[in-house]
Order: sequence, then C-alpha cells, then structure tokens
Amino acid sequence: MHNTVVIKSNKAGVTVYLDPDIPFSQLLADVGKKFGDSSRFWGSAQMTLTLEGRQLTANEEFQIVNQITEYSDLEIVCLVDTDVKRIERCEKALNEKLMELSSQTGQFFKGNLQNGETLESEASIVVIGDVMKGARIMAKGNIVIVGRLMGSVCAGVSGNDQAVITALEMSPAYLRIGDYILPSNHKGKKLCRGPATACVENDHVSIKQMKKTMEIFRKLR
Repeated sequence: MHNTVVIKSNKAGVTVYLDPDIPFSQLLADVGKKFGDSSRFWGSAQMTLTLEGRQLTANEEFQIVNQITEYSDLEIVCLVDTDVKRIERCEKALNEKLMELSSQTGQFFKGNLQNGETLESEASIVVIGDVMKGARIMAKGNIVIVGRLMGSVCAGVSGNDQAVITALEMSPAYLRIGDYILPSNHKGKKLCRGPATACVENDHVSIKQMKKTMEIFRKLR
C-alpha cells in the first residue's frame, strides 16, 4: 500500500514527507491517522516540524500542525522552512512586526541578556532572545520574551497588577508583577511546557500555557 505520509525524525524534531498528488482533505486525514497510530512512540514532547514533498499554502500548513497536535501529544514549537526566499520574507515580516511592537509598547531589545545585565523600561518591553540567569528586566508595562526566561523579571513595577509576562520558555529565577511575587519554591524551575504567560489572578501569580503556538508563525507568512 502506498504511504501518503512518511515521518522521519531529525535532530530537532520530525520531517514529514507528504504525497504531492492526493486531495488535501485525504492527506489531512492520513496525517491524523499516521500520528495517531504512532502517538505512543513519540510520546509527549516539543518538536520542530519540517514539511516536504508538496507545495502548501500557509493555511494548509496550519491545518497540518493542528492535525498533528490533535491526534498526538506532540507540541510543534516551530515550523522549519526550507524555502530560502520564503524565510527571507518571514524575517522581513518579523522585523516589521517588531518595529510595530516597539512603537506601541515602548521599546524592544534584540539579543541575549547576559548575567549582570539589566534592562529597564518606562513602558513595556519586547526581548528577542534569552534572558540568562543573573540578568534582570524591569518594566512599568508588560514584558514579552521571544526566548528563554531564566533570569529575574519585574513587570508593572509602578504597581500595575494588570501587566503580564510572556516567554517561550518560563524558568525564572525571580518573577514579580506589581506587588505580587511568584513563590520562591518555583525558582529556576520550568513552569510550563512550551510558551507561557504569567499574570495576576485571585491575588496570586498564575502561569498559563499559551495555546496554538503556530498561529504566530501562520500570521508571519
């Protein structure tokens, strides 16, 4: 029997080879069945995804990612693109989006924040990179980290309990929003599987996993 969907592992995740000729609706069903049948093998993990063998629209790619996450316990954190020109377009769209964010939220910082370094903002701040242990961010507004959070962060430092802190990986050494501090027993621990948001709810700091990660990538297409 001809395999319309072939899954192969790579260093960072999985590569899925798709039949270029069958109707997309059938292909989508085959993707769900393939990942459903092998869900025990893959288990629960975060992976990158590479799609090959077929030209796909951004919407079709998004549907495939949703099908994989629905029929397995995998979380697709990034869609790896082998089309150089499209990568360039995505990078351009990302940079334009960052400029838009900086004008709306106050500022952004591109690069890793190292031990001993501090960022302060009178508004909100977007960090494109990792916040390493020993690094610190303080902002009167929100803090968005497109990377790993392992240092210390204080959002809403003027007493704004409505501020939020978002990171692709949430493992803070210290986290505070307004007058509320994350309990010390969470120090340095990975608080959520994948991207997460910290906010104040019912007089305590709540950590929530962000859903539909791939929506970000779809919008940048």
